[in-house]
Amino acid sequence: MKIIFHEKYYDSAYAHDPAAAPGRLDGIMDIVGSDSRFYEIIRPDPASEEDILRAHGGSHVQRIKMDRHLYELASLAAGGAILAAERAYAGHPSFAVIRPPGHHASADSCWGFCYFNNMSVSLLRLRAEGKIQSAFILDFDLHTGDGNINILENRRDGFRVDILNPMSGDRGEYIAEVEEYMKGLGEIDIFAASAGFDQGIDDWGGLLEPEDYGELGRLMREYSEKLCGGKRYALLEGGYNHDAIGNNMDSFCRGFA
Repeated sequence: MKIIFHEKYYDSAYAHDPAAAPGRLDGIMDIVGSDSRFYEIIRPDPASEEDILRAHGGSHVQRIKMDRHLYELASLAAGGAILAAERAYAGHPSFAVIRPPGHHASADSCWGFCYFNNMSVSLLRLRAEGKIQSAFILDFDLHTGDGNINILENRRDGFRVDILNPMSGDRGEYIAEVEEYMKGLGEIDIFAASAGFDQGIDDWGGLLEPEDYGELGRLMREYSEKLCGGKRYALLEGGYNHDAIGNNMDSFCRGFA
């Protein structure tokens, strides 16, 4: 399982919010680092401004650039997403342990601890390279990824993106909702997950157990193998209980790989 990570993601000085909190990524990377037979860490480069501008307007990019430190971290997160997408397209399931997160960043605005829409930047890079014409996104963060929707749904350029933000309030129904949606998918070129773990039983949402994240990963694996030759990747979004996020992410990846 490919893990996209850069040591600069540990830097918590770019903002003062729960996603930027010191120690938030430590539990994840402790698990990753303890199992080199399953996990392989790959170091990304920052996204270029050209890559970012496929998803965002120039004025938004310039606003983020006004804070040099923030721009450095946000462009590096977007670069991590691109690397995960490229590795996935080459046949290697990948999870990008990146921050800042991105699914609340729209073309010309952002909120919710997000700055650049990492998912949109990565998918639009693959499309610009002529590799994909469609994608499915499972966004299982507690909060609906309005930025993903605003940038990627209802496009006029022929790029088709199906997005599911599960809404069920029962564990079993939540998993069933995801599987039922996947059963109805048509031809898709790549699967991607906005992987927020704040819906966890010990996190803000108080709903999903670690094994439920494993089941979400398994469904992503099963249906991506059926529909697009197994091309799949995931990007870290939310998740704020530092003692739980590592186990939840590990459970997801065991099902996903």
